Amino acid sequence: MTPLLTSAQNKQFNKMVRGEQYNCFDPELSNYWQQQQALNHRVNLSCNIDRDLLPNIATDTVIRTPFFISYGINLFIAEQVFINANVTLQDNAPIHIGRQTMLGPNVQLYTANHPLDPTKRCQGFEIAQSIHIGERVWIGGGAIILPGVSIGDDAVVAAGAVVTKDVPTATVVAGNPAKWLKSI
Repeated sequence: MTPLLTSAQNKQFNKMVRGEQYNCFDPELSNYWQQQQALNHRVNLSCNIDRDLLPNIATDTVIRTPFFISYGINLFIAEQVFINANVTLQDNAPIHIGRQTMLGPNVQLYTANHPLDPTKRCQGFEIAQSIHIGERVWIGGGAIILPGVSIGDDAVVAAGAVVTKDVPTATVVAGNPAKWLKSI
């Protein structure tokens, strides 16, 4: 479970993590985001993973720098996960990555979504949806995983795929939008 900030710390952050509509322009949320971005920048410069930035990852997780997060606190990464360089983990909502999963370079996981209504969008309203990636999954370089997607155990997402829907266990998907190629 994602630890929520107290209401005194930030109501918008708590709404974001719960999947409720929130305002990404909220000053307190923006300040927290900026704090986490500064930590992310320091990690990328030092190449040393900081537990203050990523408190919910296994100790044997390998992350190649640079990598990019929104908050870090909403990432839940299991044992023996490998994350290659230039990966973006936009963890406005929780992102769960199962053990022995591999993310290729330039993979992007996006949890936030914006309203189609331009007025609401310009006012900063968003809704974030969790991403769940199973065990022993391989996501090829440059793949994009959109909000609310779950990827089953042993699945393979081809390089460059744009995953808009759930991926069943032990299947290969490819393309834009990603489509089933075969079972494995």
